[in-house]
Amino acid sequence: MKKNDYDLIIVGSGGAGLTAAVQASELGLQVVVLEKNAKVGGNTSRASSGMNAAETSVQAQHGIVDHMRTFYDETMKGGGRLNDPEMLHHFVTHAPLAIDWLAQHGLPLADLTITGGMSQQRTHRPASTAPVGAYLVKGLQNLAASAGVTIMTEAKVTKLLIHDGRVDGVQYCDNDGQPQELTAEAVILASGGFGASKELMQRYRPDLAHYRTTNQEGATGDGLRLASAVGAQLMQLDLVQVHPTVQQDQAHAYLIGEAVRGEGAILVNQQGNRFVNELATRRIVSNAITKLPEHSAYLIFDQQVRKRVKAVEFYDHIGLVKTGRTVDELADQIGLADLQETINEWNRAVENQDDEKFGRTTGMDRALTAGPFYAIHVAPAIHYTMGGIHADAETRVLDANGQAIPGLYAAGEVVGGLHGNNRIGGNSIAETVVFGRQAAFTAKEEIDK
Repeated sequence: MKKNDYDLIIVGSGGAGLTAAVQASELGLQVVVLEKNAKVGGNTSRASSGMNAAETSVQAQHGIVDHMRTFYDETMKGGGRLNDPEMLHHFVTHAPLAIDWLAQHGLPLADLTITGGMSQQRTHRPASTAPVGAYLVKGLQNLAASAGVTIMTEAKVTKLLIHDGRVDGVQYCDNDGQPQELTAEAVILASGGFGASKELMQRYRPDLAHYRTTNQEGATGDGLRLASAVGAQLMQLDLVQVHPTVQQDQAHAYLIGEAVRGEGAILVNQQGNRFVNELATRRIVSNAITKLPEHSAYLIFDQQVRKRVKAVEFYDHIGLVKTGRTVDELADQIGLADLQETINEWNRAVENQDDEKFGRTTGMDRALTAGPFYAIHVAPAIHYTMGGIHADAETRVLDANGQAIPGLYAAGEVVGGLHGNNRIGGNSIAETVVFGRQAAFTAKEEIDK
């Protein structure tokens, strides 16, 4: 009998794939990661706000009392109650363990912010407030390398191999375009969603086909095709999230992280007036912007907010930020007639902790009073695909009869069901770490049977 090349093959090198690789290696498995792009990271590299978890030691250190049950209920409500309850329960109860695991591996997330649809600061991020995605990808890649994980880039997987009813390998194209095969005891699909696929968007959400996307170009649904070809069930593919704050005035679309609003920024229309609770769910805020005559808005904030969100330095560096020494100077620069009055009204709401107009209750820790003042022009864009492969809470890929396909597991955005019809900001990074680890545990357990 031919010896397998590896114990475990992981397809994709974003947060889920790298987490699974590190965890599986620690469990004693020989692991290879295949990444079709020239560099690792996938969409995780673009994540900015943080990683959600409740009842964590970090929250306790910040004096925040939170509850897993509240986290569960708010995520379920935010997802239109279309979330898979078992998967969501696993996610919520394992998220604080994932925060601890990262800290134990030299990747602490010691600062907190808040995102839309949440009632507490449970979005964990680096103490520097740097974007969470690049921080985790770099750290996890280094951990994987130290653990002896093989990572092959420019290796696009084209087929899953099956023998005796079990997935036991992959066919892939090497960087010369030549077909190659690798065998293993199990395969984990961690290849991301399809937010950059015009073809799949036209098929499942034709109303969004003309929208721009925040996704890296490799997010084209490869894992869906691979899994479907071996009998996996796909689910909720029409549930696509549009992110409300994406700067689109340049050739490349840049997502402006939810932490900017979480730290106190407001949204205004072309007249300079607020028009929505900025920290409602992404679906609500996106729809409110789309309904404006210009289908776009301005994100307004001050120097205090800027200090709390390090990503603003990058946004400014590449020319996305308008700056005024005073509110009036900023308003004149971009033609927002009512901006000073709007900010005065907002500051009174913060002082009284009462947003009478729109009912905002979070991200109200500081008034907008410290110049300079800043504006970023934003509009909605495709951000995340909530649907995907049907898997159980232990990451086993299921067929149309609800039966696990032996040897095949999936984690991250490639999987459907966790988020319902709207993903809460900060839940995707948590999903990659929670279920990346779980995929490694499940694969190890079943390999050893």
